[in-house]
Amino acid sequence: MRTNASNKTSFEVVGNAFQYNGTPVRLISGAMHYFRVVPEYWEDRLRKLKACGFNTVETYVPWNFHEPKPGQFWFEGMANIERFIQIAGDIGLHVIVRPSPYICAEWEFGGLPAWLLADADVKLRCYDEKFLERVDAYFDVLLPRLKPLLCTNGGPIIAMQIENEYGSYGNDARYLEYLREGMVKRGINVLLFTSDGPTDAMLQAGTVPGVLATVNFGSGPKEAFVKLREYRNDTPLMCMEYWNGWFDHWGEPHHTRDAQDVASVLEDMLKENASVNFYMFHGGTNFGFYNGANCQQKDKYEPTITSYDYDVLLSESGEPTDKFFTVRNTISRYADIGELELPEPIGKKAYGRVPMTEQASLFSQLDRLSTPVRMANPERMEKLGQDYGFILYTTRITGPREKQELKIQEVRDRALVFVDGQYQGVIERGNNETKVSFAVPPEGAEISILVENMGRINYGPYLKDCKGITDGVRHGFQFLFDWTIHTLPLDNTSLLAYKAAGPQNSPAFFRGILQVDEAAKDTFLDMTGWTKGVIFINGFNLGRYWNKGPQSTYYVPAPLLRQGDNEIVIFELHGTLEQPAVTFADEPKLG
Repeated sequence: MRTNASNKTSFEVVGNAFQYNGTPVRLISGAMHYFRVVPEYWEDRLRKLKACGFNTVETYVPWNFHEPKPGQFWFEGMANIERFIQIAGDIGLHVIVRPSPYICAEWEFGGLPAWLLADADVKLRCYDEKFLERVDAYFDVLLPRLKPLLCTNGGPIIAMQIENEYGSYGNDARYLEYLREGMVKRGINVLLFTSDGPTDAMLQAGTVPGVLATVNFGSGPKEAFVKLREYRNDTPLMCMEYWNGWFDHWGEPHHTRDAQDVASVLEDMLKENASVNFYMFHGGTNFGFYNGANCQQKDKYEPTITSYDYDVLLSESGEPTDKFFTVRNTISRYADIGELELPEPIGKKAYGRVPMTEQASLFSQLDRLSTPVRMANPERMEKLGQDYGFILYTTRITGPREKQELKIQEVRDRALVFVDGQYQGVIERGNNETKVSFAVPPEGAEISILVENMGRINYGPYLKDCKGITDGVRHGFQFLFDWTIHTLPLDNTSLLAYKAAGPQNSPAFFRGILQVDEAAKDTFLDMTGWTKGVIFINGFNLGRYWNKGPQSTYYVPAPLLRQGDNEIVIFELHGTLEQPAVTFADEPKLG
């Protein structure tokens, strides 16, 4: 571990250059998120980054990952950021950390904890005392863990960020200064920086006096650096996010970018003597319910898919791509990076078809999964202490009534409507074409609304994104009251009781067993034939699937499997085939 207080080092700005221990250095960095990669693969991915000619790794730190409930902190397993940084240091890499309260990153709520929204009065990303009180409590735990890993204490961390692309959101200079002071007073004495888009408004609002300013872009480096020079003429040039790939939303084509184009833009930066951080070098996976969403226009909600492959230098499963070799060749013309030495390849295997032999209807399992509450209004998730997953609202309506449209004010994000247990249709956020109408018989009817939180917004003006039903429900003009509510975070599928599988036309869990006779290998779960839901492997939430694509396979890292029986649970929201099954392939299909 490269952490030794007697081996303190310095990383600083001297004129328009970076210096490490007094020697000029250009940073060739790559973003890699420990929270999107199983810990068993951290070293493999970091070694590949170094083999590509990079000298630095950069990572965000998601607050919601480390403080899932107020005052309950998690730094084990996939959340062991200290171990990730230590591995990078042992390999000989510098580390850039971007802790911020907010990270964007196409991550759920931009890394902010959903429980902040339980208080309707809290104001995000500004000098709001309620918000800053929670930030301080988080920093009091996080920053002491990072302090021993600073280069000034013999560790590999050379720089840390204040907030993230703040100029794209607000202009509260007092808030940014508060964060800077909070980091300094907790012993963070390495280089601090900000990163923003290369525009006047963003650089004016997102930068902090006396703190290094960097810019983010995917092309046009000369123009971006000219704009940065207008504000900081005597500091090093750095692109803190070089977008060499891009992420995908459900229902969109998979994004790709030509490797030669990526290398050409990199070369333009290197000719400017600039430093660069590739966003991303290796994307990884949005496991669980941690994918984010975009919403630049209020009626256009776009959730991000499970794969965070990003079409970058290492694929989602850690394989070098054409960009890896093209970028390495470009770097080699500007630095001595030696011969290419890659770790041993990680094997892939097509385990084949696995029948889903057991099933459990959601409605038959409610008492196992949740304790119901009765409320006048269909309250939002956060008010009930729920962060992620699904929530079920049930009420009874008298009859007879003529056919009227069911109006949800407003749904966040996708609701399945049932009347007396019969599926009526779906109502989707931002989709005016999804409507449900029904008549009520003389004896009345039971209405059930199953709402899925498809990911909180991670960027833009609509960041404050509460989930569930956020106002009320009407049948025609009349609001409906007296609801029974089941919160369904789906954080423990071992509670389910199964029976033999058969045709199913309502939400249900399906269970099958994958037999692995030898050391497990990486594989890809093909969900062709299924509609929409969630995948669990040995109790681990692999993420969401949806036949809208673009992806139709879902990456299963070998460490999630074991020799012998492996439990596969699929929570399917819609109907299934008469003989439900999944297939494990040895290649991804990302669209």
